[in-house]
Amino acid sequence: MATALKNWAGNVEFSTHTLHRPLSVEQLQEIVASGDRLRVLGTGHSFSTIADSTGALITVADLPRRIEIDEDRRAVTVSAGTRFGELTQVLEPAGWALHNLGSLPHISVGGAVATGTHGSGITNGTLATAVSAVEFVTPTGSLARVERGDADFEGSVITLGSLGVVTALTLDIQPTYQIEQRVYDRMFLSALRVNLHEVLTAAYSVSVFLTWKRPFADQVWVKHRVDAGPWPHGRDWLGATLAPSQRNPVPGQDPGFTTEQGGVPGPWNQRLPHFRLEFTPSAGDEIQSEYLLPIEQAVPALDVLSSLADTIAPILHVSELRTIRGDELWLSEFYQRDTIALHFTWHPDPVALAPVLRELEARLKPLGARPHWGKVFSIPPAEVAALYPRFADAQALIRRYDPDGKFQNEFTDTYGL
Repeated sequence: MATALKNWAGNVEFSTHTLHRPLSVEQLQEIVASGDRLRVLGTGHSFSTIADSTGALITVADLPRRIEIDEDRRAVTVSAGTRFGELTQVLEPAGWALHNLGSLPHISVGGAVATGTHGSGITNGTLATAVSAVEFVTPTGSLARVERGDADFEGSVITLGSLGVVTALTLDIQPTYQIEQRVYDRMFLSALRVNLHEVLTAAYSVSVFLTWKRPFADQVWVKHRVDAGPWPHGRDWLGATLAPSQRNPVPGQDPGFTTEQGGVPGPWNQRLPHFRLEFTPSAGDEIQSEYLLPIEQAVPALDVLSSLADTIAPILHVSELRTIRGDELWLSEFYQRDTIALHFTWHPDPVALAPVLRELEARLKPLGARPHWGKVFSIPPAEVAALYPRFADAQALIRRYDPDGKFQNEFTDTYGL
């Protein structure tokens, strides 16, 4: 019997046992041209069924590695299967950096961009906002390239894998910079609520971690650009105190897995992620959900979570609050609005989780919560579509490229894409 294919967390068992691993773009073109129902599998860090396929899966991880820096254009072209951690290990020694990184350096560039995976910082757009060009194989097996400034560009970056198989992306880069990271313990919810905007925008990147078992945020992670001036806070900040030792945001997990704290300056790629590339990230045995709301709804959203603390806490590893700058990408969860992200890492119990999500989503609906495409959610398809002003344009673009639905699956069919 063939071995079942699963995502990283193991909560999704794919509907096919076929995984194509092309070694060249030409081989990929042949597979696509002759295939029926196909989906692209990145590093498998999505928790929804977005990558599932009843036909076959394709990984681009084995395509020839490309990391081509163009210093004059301040850009890097990178093969889509490259992990962010691998890309940064080339950029940083060359004196270059990206504007933002996700919590995990383990995720692939192509997969992160396709699903709207983000990072943190009210002045920092999602990872996809760095994209200036996309190269991909269309359903017919031909090669296509879309560049910033093209008519369909804003619809061709975050696509949920529905236009074709992305082979490479060109990203904006900037001169390298240093980050110092500190963690504050125990910021009481009363102080956090009153000062929420100040806390979330207090540095280049800020994450607030809560377990909802006590009346305080367990940890506040602050990542400050050294070139922005001196550290902006003291040892005590709104009642929270500097952590005396290394922290892991996930209760019970090894602090050694996380990026260096304590205010020691270091390269951007060794501070912006929460977890180190050389270690298995997060809790592993988990399910994740995430909801993205207008930043203006930050306090009402915190109030919703506070009111549901007794419901959330029993099945929660940890939750995280952070911010992301708005953008113009049609299917971006951050389309045209600066955003507060409510992220949840749950225990792997989908039966217990289902009613909690329904209650949480019902309470967040009036606040305009968009679900993360790559996380678990239960919001009805019509309500999801209504949250995206350019949804119909995205549908039309996908149908133009893929009229026969070669790259579609149950997830994209359900959500009208």
